[in-house]
Amino acid sequence: MLLSDGDVKKMINAGRIKITPFDMEKQVMAVGVDLSLGNDFILFNTNQRSHIDPSNYNPDEHLEKLFIGDGKRFILHPGEFILGITKETVELPSDIAGRIDGRSSLGRLGIIVHSTAGHCDPGFSGKITLEITNIGKLPIAIYPGMKFCSVLFESLSSPAEKPYSNGKYSGQQSPLPSRISADFK
Repeated sequence: MLLSDGDVKKMINAGRIKITPFDMEKQVMAVGVDLSLGNDFILFNTNQRSHIDPSNYNPDEHLEKLFIGDGKRFILHPGEFILGITKETVELPSDIAGRIDGRSSLGRLGIIVHSTAGHCDPGFSGKITLEITNIGKLPIAIYPGMKFCSVLFESLSSPAEKPYSNGKYSGQQSPLPSRISADFK
């Protein structure tokens, strides 16, 4: 069941859901919390590799890290896929999960905020990596600090037996590349 704005506020005030930095009046919406785009990005270097092999993935061979300062923009070209991060750090207890949702206003321009990883497991703590794609026909400027997505909170029927507190992306403070090759070991 999705938590309403009133329940989200109660959870935040009780310290069960933690978001930093955070402004209760500006960020809490009817069924979630607006999050903003951070400054760190990962771009895929498509000029030097023919493909990605998930079983033997070495991010250093495929990626370029980029920092965009506040007030600056990044031009996201049609068909381009990048990893971004939220400015906010989110910490969830073992009985609440988060669902990442794109903003309608950005979706109407052609921006997809997450490709497949649209949730935060119970017990997650860190900034949220965003899988950003421009499916439109024109380049789109995106800015660190702009409202970029929402996180909706769902109450679990009982606390997770294996919360994500020790997951492979827990605690991230910048976008992390895929760690899929660990699945093959």
